[in-house]
Amino acid sequence: MQRITVINMKGGCGKTTIATNLASALAVYGRNTTLIDYDPQGSSTYWLKHRAGDVSEINGIVAYPTNQPITRSWQMQIPLGTEYVIVDTPACLKGLDMIDQIDGSNTIVIPVLPSSIDMHATADFIRDLYLLAKVKTKNIRLCIVCNRVRSNTLSFQALENFLDALDIPVIAKLRETQSYNKASECGLGIHEMGSKASEKDHEDWRQIIHWLDVDQQIQ
Repeated sequence: MQRITVINMKGGCGKTTIATNLASALAVYGRNTTLIDYDPQGSSTYWLKHRAGDVSEINGIVAYPTNQPITRSWQMQIPLGTEYVIVDTPACLKGLDMIDQIDGSNTIVIPVLPSSIDMHATADFIRDLYLLAKVKTKNIRLCIVCNRVRSNTLSFQALENFLDALDIPVIAKLRETQSYNKASECGLGIHEMGSKASEKDHEDWRQIIHWLDVDQQIQ
């Protein structure tokens, strides 16, 4: 079982968008997938509730505190047969909270927006991953997904310069598009949308899945 954690201390960088689309992509490609929602906003859980019955099934776990009268161990039980666990994390995780959140991860996906504030926060977060969480000694893979990108802008050029200075693979650069919002409203991933306008986005996600080494059956 592979555990993929989508995390960055900066809020608003698209963690839920990446987590839900990653979960749906894996499910579409036939992988038994579980999506764990640690964010108290519950956006991933809300998204799951809006998935129709005729799309690929995704297991859901509500990991943030609730008023439901169930034990924590039962609440966090991962369904049998799960091949991939996708973890949607809250913002502002630091220190021990951040270390606990990535515990047991095989891969960490770091969403980054093309803004100076996001790049500064991401640089601090990556430093903590290496110095505090010691991800290198734990053999946890790191990768970056650029989110809401508009090519041929100064902010994107600044982001590319920032990423060039990092020794972390950039596995996709997702464009700014309303297709993600439209898909999210229906509890879908971008690759479950049938419009031609989203074909470029489908290719972006094929690249992501390819990097995650689960593309043997993807054409």
